[in-house]
Amino acid sequence: VQLVESGGGLVQAGGSLRLSCAASGFTFDDYAMTWVRQVPGKGLEWVSSIYSDGSNTAYADSVKGRFTISRDNAKNTLYLQMNNLTSEDTAVYYCARDLWDDDSPAPPGQGTKVTVSA
Repeated sequence: VQLVESGGGLVQAGGSLRLSCAASGFTFDDYAMTWVRQVPGKGLEWVSSIYSDGSNTAYADSVKGRFTISRDNAKNTLYLQMNNLTSEDTAVYYCARDLWDDDSPAPPGQGTKVTVSA
């Protein structure tokens, strides 16, 4: 399983970013996919998940209405469109295979850093 995140960066509060996650090493469209994030010194926080066919999505309350998860199964790529960013969204964002729970393994990728300036 290889997941490579990209698209992070420095953005002002109120701005937008689009994260991407390129997947390989498994049959992408067989799996639900998830975005999680981590603030330094804190644990992983679930952000959003999407079913394998994109038919269902779920969001943490903290991002609902501002973030949109999507996927392109033809390109083996997961996305996270983030709008109206706030300083509380500053974190390293990771994508993970499958739905997320407390027993999920740590995401395999390096993550992409998002910094939101006030």
